[in-house]
Amino acid sequence: RRKKKKQNGEGIEAGNEGEVAKLAGRGFPPPATFHSTRPCIRAPPSIPVIKSQVSILSVSTLSARLNLEITKLAQIDCPMEDLPVALFGEIVKRLTKTSDLNSLSLVSKRLYTVEAELRDAICVRSIYPEKVTLASMCSRLPNLCKVEFDYSSCTPRHGMQLDNEGLHVLSSHCPSLTDLTLSSCAYVDDSGLGFLTCFKKLACLKLNALPAITSSGLLSVAVGCVNLAALHLISCKKVGDMAWLEYLGSVGSLEELVVKYCERISQFDLLKFGPGWMKLQKFEFQIKSVPNVFNSLDPLCVEHHQYKYDFCCESLKDLTLARITTEHEIGLRSLLGKCKALENLFLYYVLGLKDNDMIALSHNCSNLRSISLRLTPQFNEGQVFRTSLTDDSLKALALRCPMLQSFELIFWACDEFYPEIGFTQEGLVTLIQSCPIRDLVLSGAHIFNDDGMKALLCAQFLKTLELMDCIQITDAGMRFLAHAPRLVNLILRQCDGFTDDGLGEVIRARKLESLIVEGCSHVSRKAIEGAAKLVHYNEDYPGLFNLDRV
Repeated sequence: RRKKKKQNGEGIEAGNEGEVAKLAGRGFPPPATFHSTRPCIRAPPSIPVIKSQVSILSVSTLSARLNLEITKLAQIDCPMEDLPVALFGEIVKRLTKTSDLNSLSLVSKRLYTVEAELRDAICVRSIYPEKVTLASMCSRLPNLCKVEFDYSSCTPRHGMQLDNEGLHVLSSHCPSLTDLTLSSCAYVDDSGLGFLTCFKKLACLKLNALPAITSSGLLSVAVGCVNLAALHLISCKKVGDMAWLEYLGSVGSLEELVVKYCERISQFDLLKFGPGWMKLQKFEFQIKSVPNVFNSLDPLCVEHHQYKYDFCCESLKDLTLARITTEHEIGLRSLLGKCKALENLFLYYVLGLKDNDMIALSHNCSNLRSISLRLTPQFNEGQVFRTSLTDDSLKALALRCPMLQSFELIFWACDEFYPEIGFTQEGLVTLIQSCPIRDLVLSGAHIFNDDGMKALLCAQFLKTLELMDCIQITDAGMRFLAHAPRLVNLILRQCDGFTDDGLGEVIRARKLESLIVEGCSHVSRKAIEGAAKLVHYNEDYPGLFNLDRV
């Protein structure tokens, strides 16, 4: 029967040379060349039945994953084009690799059509194609909701990139777009941002390293994109005027605001968000350079009359502040005492942070689940040069934050003897034993030694422990971890105080699911082989500022 179909031109077996050309001659489009994320799982729309029957028994050009699905179908003894639409959708749903999705065009027109209907996201990371190709791609994928253009690994001389006209084409073909990311798009300026107002459903906009856009373009986005709920602004050097932020604040639609490495935006500018703080759930502000102690005072702050900071942010759940100065003014520091719903707090090298700030935070934020503190020495009262926070902060958190599960503490530029660390081991242990800490990260913590490791045995919920540059921990301290009740993930970086012997006892306990060792000079690769389901070893240490989370 297959032979007869082949003679009549009704069937075809893929796998030999020239097969793609044959399919193209029969009306099959070429495979897509865009990177795809996992398609959303939803019932596909009605698709007209194609009369031609294609019975596929083996497709050597497909990956093993797709071959498995096709093999299952071959056992059904049913022409592929007559299979139910739901079954086609199930096949597409299980394929996550771009190569697999592109290979659908070699199998069946209906599979190709269903895949196009289900694909809701693409990411273009290579050179931008011709505009006609972009238009045809958008036409083939009518249900696109999430699109990303990322040229961070390319330069303009490498070829054509997305420009204003490309955004015009995109706005004309993707009415359902809700999420758009533009990274390192050098040819997009304010005119291009004007086309974004055509996306009436746009809810999330991420602009990363767009050197040509200004505040005027952002204002047009703020006015035209009425459903905008999340805005990320990263490394946009020409954005300075805050009219766009004041407008978004007056509308009160934003739930997520991220501003990073924008040289012309200060922490005081962000206070102009006004009533917008009421609905905001996530806020992040980072400065790329080192905090400047000579920054001018906040022009809105009047001594003993700080009404300008009288705003409400009771919905804020995630707060990140990095490299800001609060030495002589309030600024964004005032957020710490206002966030009653706060769950995740990240404070990175905030100059002027005091115990009183953390105590006020603990009084208002009983739902706090995660804290990350990165501290560097600074001059405190009496010209004492040390990290600013002390055990008073740790005790306040231990007493009033009963839901704290994740704690990261990183010290930068603190030596073993000088400059001093404001915390003590006793204060740190009190926090660990008082709260249900599941994830603990310590870096540069010279105050933490073998006695502290012994105290971890009382941390009944501790599952993940990460130690970086903790030089006071020896073999004796490592051996205690063999008896930690729930510890399953251990990460050790640049810790030279222990050897294979100390770590070996932890390994022999057979409790670890993952073990990562980097830059620990007295630990060998052979000692950790087979220590856990996931094992990683590197003789070198990438450094704190090269880690993914920084």
